[in-house]
Amino acid sequence: MTYCVAMRLADGLVFASDSRTNAGVDHIATFRKLHVFQQANERILVLQSAGNLATTQSVLSLLRQRCHDDKLNMMNVPSLYDAATLVGATVREVIERDGGHPHRSGISFGCNILLGGQIRNEGTRLFHIYPEGNFIEATEDTPYFQIGESKYGKPIIDRVLQFDTSLEQAMQCALLSMDSTLRSNLSVGLPLDVMLYPVDSFSADAQYRVCESHPHYQTLRKIWGEGLAQLFNQLPPLAL
Repeated sequence: MTYCVAMRLADGLVFASDSRTNAGVDHIATFRKLHVFQQANERILVLQSAGNLATTQSVLSLLRQRCHDDKLNMMNVPSLYDAATLVGATVREVIERDGGHPHRSGISFGCNILLGGQIRNEGTRLFHIYPEGNFIEATEDTPYFQIGESKYGKPIIDRVLQFDTSLEQAMQCALLSMDSTLRSNLSVGLPLDVMLYPVDSFSADAQYRVCESHPHYQTLRKIWGEGLAQLFNQLPPLAL
């Protein structure tokens, strides 16, 4: 399984993804789930993937391979909306090619993809693309999307995140959301791939890999855990 979260805020975008794709007694696999398509000073598109690994890898391979074609591709689409349409069509293409009749085999070939970024002459945008190829867009009222094992990390985001939250605070929120999920589900695992994108920067420089020993992550999870325990102990006596 996996857990990815992406946030569209007034100041830019925040992305965080775990890297576990399989967790069994004798087999744990790790693959990167955050992928960047970049053209200097003109566009930056970030994809996060969850679902069938073969499907997501085929979709990403086709998108990268076709960047050299004359037809519409990730490097020449005029808007993020057109990019979301292109990714959705590629998802449908791969599932139709490889999936056959999934109800007969009991295997799901579906995947979910988060696509965010900015193309020059428009603002930042964020989309959630479904296995059927259709998609929805983040708004100021709903400034984030999750895919994968989302339920454990959702409460902290719902309580904290607003459209005007700073990128730094939003990343703290994303990391705490990840930590809550890691504590409750073995199918989500370190390391984490995270990225901050300031609006109009057209830069992917603020990408980081967060491992178990990362000092800020360790400090953050320690302070958060101790703070929750302290607040719990300060709750008023039960009066029914």
